[in-house]
Amino acid sequence: MTSPKHTNDTNRRSQDTDVWKELLSCTWKTPLGIIGVSLTTISVTLIIIGLICHLTGLISDHYFFIFTFLFLPLMMLFGLALIPLACYFRRKKWFKDSLININHLQINLADKQHRKGIVLFLILSVINLTIITLVLYEGYRFTDSSYFCGVVCHEVMDPEYSAHQRSPHAKVPCVSCHIGTGSNWYVQANLSGIRQVKAIISGDFNRPITAPVEHLRPARETCESCHWPDKFHGKKIKEFVRFTNDNQTNPQIQEVALHIGGRNPVTDEFEGIHWHVSRNITVEYQALNKKRTRIGKVRVTKSGGTTEEYSTSNETPDEGVTPEWRTMDCIDCHNRPTHIYDQLEQIINFGLFSKKITPGITGIREDSITLLKTEFTSRNEATERIIPNLLELITKRHGKDFVDENKKEIVRSGTFLLEAYLNNVWPKMKVSWGTYRQHLGHLYADEGYGCFRCHDEEHKTKSGKLIKQDCDMCHDEPE
Repeated sequence: MTSPKHTNDTNRRSQDTDVWKELLSCTWKTPLGIIGVSLTTISVTLIIIGLICHLTGLISDHYFFIFTFLFLPLMMLFGLALIPLACYFRRKKWFKDSLININHLQINLADKQHRKGIVLFLILSVINLTIITLVLYEGYRFTDSSYFCGVVCHEVMDPEYSAHQRSPHAKVPCVSCHIGTGSNWYVQANLSGIRQVKAIISGDFNRPITAPVEHLRPARETCESCHWPDKFHGKKIKEFVRFTNDNQTNPQIQEVALHIGGRNPVTDEFEGIHWHVSRNITVEYQALNKKRTRIGKVRVTKSGGTTEEYSTSNETPDEGVTPEWRTMDCIDCHNRPTHIYDQLEQIINFGLFSKKITPGITGIREDSITLLKTEFTSRNEATERIIPNLLELITKRHGKDFVDENKKEIVRSGTFLLEAYLNNVWPKMKVSWGTYRQHLGHLYADEGYGCFRCHDEEHKTKSGKLIKQDCDMCHDEPE
């Protein structure tokens, strides 16, 4: 005969089992539960397939990366969240067959079925967490890659990405300079990224991309993680090669010895060009326009706390610009350390010097400049027209017979010009020759670029002390 106690235990276990079955079955007995289970199952399956394709290198398309590492994990998490939500809503009578008349769920570790259920739940949780962790890590790596920055936002960032790929910093990821280390800047960058994604989707972004970047992390926290100013010293010989339209074969070559400076290991004093970023000196300035090509007040704080402030006669800022003090760092001179664009005449001179443009063809320098200044509507049009246009220009100058005899050399020169164009010009982004210039030296001083922004002998203190423009401060003749 069955005892009352045994009967009660059996009934209780039966009720507990009913609660478990009803709770689990609610996920597919409600539309919300079905959606949750389906999303989770499909997402996990596709994520696993995507990971296999990624790790084996079968697929490398950037849209595939976005789908696998950004979209699918979000769908998986959303599906997992819907499952308990479906049970909760059902208990609150949002759906038929409410659990309200069923006993509350009880977990009894002495019950074998309960233990199996808990073990199954833990195993599935570990699998889900492992998948999510792996995918989130790969997604983090993908969004931090230069490939993501340059290729996903292709139309906007193609000029900057292309320039980065052929620069001395091509192996340095974009995030190393634009974000750097630390969670604070990482969060700021991602919040800014949301705004940028919105601008790209709506098409409301600047063409060309404005420079300098207003909220770039200080160079002391990025550049100086690799480049240590204390170790820059001595001189560096720089060679300038120039041709003219009348002289395409014998270049004018000028050599200068740049006073790179930095800490002098003998005197332990900072000197030369890198004096501006010495550890005992702080140079600050107020820009009067967004491009920082017009400088107002300059303030120099020396060791010991002595401060000198230099002013100029014209300190009226551009409309909409409020002058603010900025501490001078690497980027104020090396403003294009990674996204380096060639200047038109410099690339032509290089082509003649390297013989990639045949210097023996009279007039080819002038024709090359004319050709590269042509305003094509697109890069595709330039690809189709540059070589034929060069052949036409040479034909007008020398005749068809000359072109037929020298066609191979002309086409080779045209190929170099086409490559130069594609490396520097993006009509849709309004990036052309001279859109982005460097502040190194004073080649474009008339346009406000370079050293003469401050070294103009017009900035002076109240006592009359000038910021000098002496040539030998920065360079002299090689010994």
